[in-house]
Amino acid sequence: MAPLNADLIGLAGGAAELATPALVVDLDALERNIAAMAAHARRCGLALRPHAKTHKSVEIARRQIAAGALGVCCAKLGEAEALAEGGIGAILVTSPVVTGRGMARLVALNARIADLMAVCDDIAVAARFDAAAQAAGKPLRILIDIDPGMGRTGVSVAEAPALVRSVARAAGLVYAGLQCYAGHLQHIESSGERRNASLAALKDLAALRDRLAADGIAPSILSGGGTGTFDIDPDAGALTELQVGSYVFMDRQYNDVWAGRPPFETALYVQTTVISANRAGLATTDAGFKAFATDAGAPAVASGAPQGAAYFFFGDEQGGVAYDESARKLAPGDVLRCIVPHCDPTVNLYDAMHAVRAETLVEIWPIEGRGRSA
Repeated sequence: MAPLNADLIGLAGGAAELATPALVVDLDALERNIAAMAAHARRCGLALRPHAKTHKSVEIARRQIAAGALGVCCAKLGEAEALAEGGIGAILVTSPVVTGRGMARLVALNARIADLMAVCDDIAVAARFDAAAQAAGKPLRILIDIDPGMGRTGVSVAEAPALVRSVARAAGLVYAGLQCYAGHLQHIESSGERRNASLAALKDLAALRDRLAADGIAPSILSGGGTGTFDIDPDAGALTELQVGSYVFMDRQYNDVWAGRPPFETALYVQTTVISANRAGLATTDAGFKAFATDAGAPAVASGAPQGAAYFFFGDEQGGVAYDESARKLAPGDVLRCIVPHCDPTVNLYDAMHAVRAETLVEIWPIEGRGRSA
């Protein structure tokens, strides 16, 4: 069965006819973002392992790898399984897997693809990983997850050497290096504060690297960084690869970080339709709480409404647009595009994304990793 909106593919101007709310990707902007980050990594002498938790898409992962990425990251095991089913063969699972059933799935995935890595921040968990990998018959590559001060996951720099030695000794594990992702620093709006905080965290990582090297257990991979610090982290001289994710799409949060002058283009939108407009300066759309991740507030109106229009949530199914009463009146059937507040969880609300070039719907891409939170 063809997906909804498939009949519009190739039709000039067909993007305006999409059944809404719909997740829309500007192909030209997406391609420029992918190329720009790949070029940045090459200039800095770093490998690129972009985070697929942003897009959860086999098609976009393929495009990132074709542009030079050595693989992708996935936040959860389920995302990794979904992308592997689509042919992605180099994946780092960046969140700890700790249950017996989860480890069984992980070693099964390790048997199916050529290049899988997992993270670990606990000696007891590492021992269980070792047993599971030995039983499966294929060594599992492990990065030690380092806490950069966020407190979410990761072992402290002080406690890391003991865990590294444990993993390095394990018969079923291959010690591959360190992961250090400072997620709490990515949205600091002051560029100076963001730079100082990120470089301080990576200074500690570099000191750990040097200590491990002196002990004969130097990490070959130091993986981390994010979209908010992509242009800062290379200066620390600590990382070997970047885990950037949101750069492919951008969102209102990241646009705000750079005060409206971001280094990457907005490529992701939710398209919505006005369904009622009976009050002056107010219109109702078909995209409410169910159409956007709401952890970062309301979306920004990108097109289709008078300048200065403000979007707000009017209910589960409806959004609202408030605008100057003296402006052109919105009417039922008008189409708006909105910059999403937070791209990663918004993508997770949709089954497909609509790839558009010059207002022509080019392709509809399934979002294979959506909902794969376990």
